[in-house]
Formats: sequence, structure tokens, C-alpha cells
Amino acid sequence: MIKVLIADDHAIVRHGLKQLIAETTDMTVGGEADSGLEALKHIRSEAWDVVLMDISMPGKNGIETLKQIRSERPNLPVLILSMYPEDQYAIRLLKAGAAGYLTKESAPEQLVAALRIVAQGKKFITPAVAELLANKLGGGGESGVAPHETLSDREEQIFRMLASGNTVSDAAEQLSLSVKTISTYRTRIMEKMGMKNNAELTYYAIKNGLIEQP
Repeated sequence: MIKVLIADDHAIVRHGLKQLIAETTDMTVGGEADSGLEALKHIRSEAWDVVLMDISMPGKNGIETLKQIRSERPNLPVLILSMYPEDQYAIRLLKAGAAGYLTKESAPEQLVAALRIVAQGKKFITPAVAELLANKLGGGGESGVAPHETLSDREEQIFRMLASGNTVSDAAEQLSLSVKTISTYRTRIMEKMGMKNNAELTYYAIKNGLIEQP
């Protein structure tokens, strides 16, 4: 029996996933987490076959949680289930050690199949992600890479926060970092993306579908 841990901050999503998995004969949901920190607590206290995890969670986000899981349980497969399309996060998360990436628009049958595949220690790659990987490999290095794709995981997280209207102080408080540290990240982000202010970051993020339009 494949024992699954569901990590998603939306109760209704966890309920739907539990119902879906309950209809299978070879899988069971052994626990739920509504944050990255809670997911890590479960992982440290019990044995799991697969973690099914969202990216956007309070506190420790999905990317940070994934890296921590890979550090502590390198053989535990993590399947990412996200509201964001593949071109925004899939490559970044696969590089960080995810066993697969699916959007929440995926068919239930595809999700069940993905859970079974990653539980066997294999990678689950959708045709959309395979095309992204092929384009990445055939892109000739950094040329053709979108500006936001040059950011580190932390820089990308702060970029989205600033583009969404958060101030440097807001970001510092939410991430438990100093204002000076966030300001340093902001400067680096501006340099890498060739931008001068937060308004340009917001325009870029909306234009590229990286944040919801206010």
C-alpha cells in the first residue's frame, strides 16, 4: 500500500485529494499538512512513500520545503501539484529534486498514475514539461532565457512578493529576514532583470502571468 502525505494549505483541496485516493485499491492518505513546517514534522516522525505537495503555502513555501525534504529524506519522492502552469515552476522544481510536476487542472487519472510512478522511484514528466526541458536543452545556454528565470529561488520568491505590492518591510516580516537583507535581494533582482523600480517588476509579472492582475 502506497502511503501518501498531502501538503496543501487549502482544506477543500486536501479533502478532494483524499476522496480521489480513497477510490484506489493500492494507495492511502496517511496524513495531511497545511504548511511546509507541518509537512516536515510528519516526514520526521513517520515513514512515507510519496509526498503530494503544493508550492504556495504559508511560512516555508514549497520550494524551501522540497529542498529540506531532499536534504533529510533524499529517497522520498515529492510530487508537486500546483495551480501554476508548467512554464513558471516545473523546471525549477525538478532541478530542486521534485519527482514530478502536475497542475491542479490535470485529470484525476493522471494524478493517480503519477503517484504510482513516483512511488516506484521514477520521474513523472508530462508532455508539456518534456517540451520545456527540450527547449531548455536546445536553447543554447542563457540566450532565450526569460529574465525571471535567471533568479535564484529566494530571489524569485522575493520578486513575486514585491511585484504583488508587498513593501521591503512586508517581505522582511513574512520571511523573517532583516529589511537590509531584503533590500540587498531587491537590488540584485533589479540588476539581473534590468529594471529600476517595483512598478516595472509588477508590470513584468502581470505581462508574463506570474501574478494575478489586481
